[in-house]
Amino acid sequence: MTCYAVVDGEITDEAAIQQLLNELTDAWNRGDAQAYAARFQADGTFTNVNGTFYVGREEFDRRHEEAFRRVYKGSTITAAIKKLRFIRPDVALVDLDLGMFGWQGQPPGVQKGTDGTLHTCLLMVLVKEGGSWWIAAYHNVWRSAGG
Repeated sequence: MTCYAVVDGEITDEAAIQQLLNELTDAWNRGDAQAYAARFQADGTFTNVNGTFYVGREEFDRRHEEAFRRVYKGSTITAAIKKLRFIRPDVALVDLDLGMFGWQGQPPGVQKGTDGTLHTCLLMVLVKEGGSWWIAAYHNVWRSAGG
């Protein structure tokens, strides 16, 4: 899903979702928390890799700003879709494999993958509103080194 499909002059939902993921990856790689949170719904929910639960775009932005200033300062990510499923035409579940490079310190209890990368499994619930896809829920967990 790296190319943007156009059908009858309009971008497909799959391509629009891939574009959203590209925007998230670019924002992370620049360390721009505000851009990373731009497509997060105002009342969205967020569970971080340590299992802490938050509500709202402001909190999502604040937590990523802290991460970009500290442990993930200068880090970059890659995001690969493992599964994309449309629950309804305006609701999608996206399972992602995130790889992280260049972190400041290895988080306690987390092992690097065989490729030297930290990996997470990220599940996002996306909703389509006003012609754009928005993150309604973001649930991220560390992936075991063997998984």
